[in-house]
Amino acid sequence: MRIARFSVLEGSAAAGSVSFGVVEGDPTRPDSLVLHAMAGHPFGTPQLTGETYRWNQVRLLTPMLPSKIVAVGRNYAAHAAELGNEVPAVPLTFFKPSTAVIGPTESIAYPPFSSDVQHEAELAVVIGRMCREVPVDRVPEVVFGYTCANDVTARDVQQREGQWARAKGFDTSCPLGPWIETELDPSDLAITCTVNGELRQTGRSSLMLRGVPELVAHISEAMTLLPGDVILTGTPAGVGPLNVGDEVAVSIEGIGTLANKVIKRG
Repeated sequence: MRIARFSVLEGSAAAGSVSFGVVEGDPTRPDSLVLHAMAGHPFGTPQLTGETYRWNQVRLLTPMLPSKIVAVGRNYAAHAAELGNEVPAVPLTFFKPSTAVIGPTESIAYPPFSSDVQHEAELAVVIGRMCREVPVDRVPEVVFGYTCANDVTARDVQQREGQWARAKGFDTSCPLGPWIETELDPSDLAITCTVNGELRQTGRSSLMLRGVPELVAHISEAMTLLPGDVILTGTPAGVGPLNVGDEVAVSIEGIGTLANKVIKRG
């Protein structure tokens, strides 16, 4: 099941309202897509309202508003090597704030304190229930689904400051979307990133040093995860620069494509 979060455009009695909805249709043909609105949040058994919308009647929003985004660094050996880093002995984790999150129709605003902003295509895990100290074999019970993410990074700031809060946490640095796929095996998915149609990154989730079960177990050992929280699982090799005017697209097999424009912060 594909779960999206959307606002209704002008021209409808529900204009301006924000809802979750079930997406039906062929993702490669937007004109075929239909959104079935849900009552309340999507956790548990979805309750449909009976209202339906065509794709041109809505604006997609970030599929979830997480209380926190826990990201994992250097989880692909080739990516660690391309930046001259060693593979960490334990998962290397950091936070991105909720204010970094944007959806598939929003723009990445190039921060004025950086001159080297880069893309990082990632598989994102969406947590479905409050949990702590989850055993590896029970991780599927707490995962709601998966979506595409771009861990946008001010690489020069990351290298200059030595810690990653500003480099990876600036406003608009965490695009998520276009929706959440709830029925997906994350163990071997193709992950790609293009910039202006040019292929930059290509990899598979099977190349992760630590898979989804191990990451969720490791992170939940330290902190309580809440419904809607997001875990970014690391990026394959091929990260590179973004410039104002670019369109960057992250595609993941079985999910879809998350595309965002890059603009100058106004």
